[in-house]
Amino acid sequence: MHVLVLGAGVIGLTTAYTLAREGHEVTLLDAEPAVARGASAANGGQLSYSYVAPFAGPGVPWKVPGWLMDPDGPLRFRPELDPHQWGWIWQFLRACNAATAAETTARLLRLAYLSRDLTQEVAARGVAEFGFAHAGKLVLQPDAAAMEGAKRQMALQAKLGSEQVALDRDACVALEPSLARIAHRIAGGIHTPGEDAGDCALFCEGLAAWLARSNHKVAIRLGLRARQIIRAEGRIRGVVTDAGVIEADAVVVCLGLGARELLRPLGQKVPIYPLKGYSLTLPVARDDAAPHVSVTDSASKVVYARLGSHLRVAGMADLVGVDPRLHEKRLSTLIRQAREAFPEAGDWDGPLRPWTGMRPYTPTGLPLIGRSPAAPNLYLNTGHGGLGWTLAMGSAAVLAARLAGRAPPIPTDGFDPAAA
Repeated sequence: MHVLVLGAGVIGLTTAYTLAREGHEVTLLDAEPAVARGASAANGGQLSYSYVAPFAGPGVPWKVPGWLMDPDGPLRFRPELDPHQWGWIWQFLRACNAATAAETTARLLRLAYLSRDLTQEVAARGVAEFGFAHAGKLVLQPDAAAMEGAKRQMALQAKLGSEQVALDRDACVALEPSLARIAHRIAGGIHTPGEDAGDCALFCEGLAAWLARSNHKVAIRLGLRARQIIRAEGRIRGVVTDAGVIEADAVVVCLGLGARELLRPLGQKVPIYPLKGYSLTLPVARDDAAPHVSVTDSASKVVYARLGSHLRVAGMADLVGVDPRLHEKRLSTLIRQAREAFPEAGDWDGPLRPWTGMRPYTPTGLPLIGRSPAAPNLYLNTGHGGLGWTLAMGSAAVLAARLAGRAPPIPTDGFDPAAA
């Protein structure tokens, strides 16, 4: 079967890789001149399989006012005259309850554990060199109340297969000595030894290179924008691009934010909205002054991941529409927070490789994976929010199973695009 995959970020590339290995002829299409130019370019670097609890949690609505009033807070909101923005917010608020959050967490954990196994398999096979490290993850808590809440979440996830341990302040510093400078603001932390880290952009480039040199029938066509999906007699016939029509037996849409506009004429609802994030990457100057364990500061919502000889710092969630501009004040906040945490990790006055990107979130946090109701040979694999890097390989396996008409490797309740 000839499958046309739209989007060459981590979701599209893992989909193309998985389908090619199953024997399909694959054409991978992207409007950018290189792979991983969108949300996959410089994300947080953490493969956080046990940290997939949705943003739409039961306590979030009560925290939002405080975040918005804090100029350095993790959330920024710019209201727009956009019905889609307000509709998304309404659906998000409806999902902010304990029952929905627990159900979503269980579903995402199943997908994340599948993805963990498949990502580690790719790393072991040497398909791509991407600075993969079995680093573990430590989530820092600022006070006793936050620590108790984290322990409750840990207990819930333990029933679902997560292996985590609660550490006090001294144990956190013993595990990651570079935290000594900020030990006074740590009440404790949750350590997950099984988490990984890696450079998502390098992973994407490595997969693309592997596909290009493999014996599989794969064509990677970059710099071509998908303009329209052609449907005739109830089936998808192909896609109109800048270079004409590309015909295919099936089409898989892995476009993130771009999926909404492309699928609208076909009647497929795609409840995705961007949450803008920021990152910076700097060379590590002192090995002992930068964390080796992946660290998340739960108070500031900033993550730190060691990527070989560099440190990746990422954070922020700006609900401001599609705005690709690098907001200097937000970036300055991220730099200041990172510098205060790890002042001697690198040259904070030197080149920091700043980046901002649009993460495609659904209101519940569940991605859309499977057949579209718009046509029997149209499929979606999109809406992974900030978890695209973590969930990519598992999502590709689920999608490939759906396309082949076989049972997926895990239960997929909640991922069906028809329910969007």
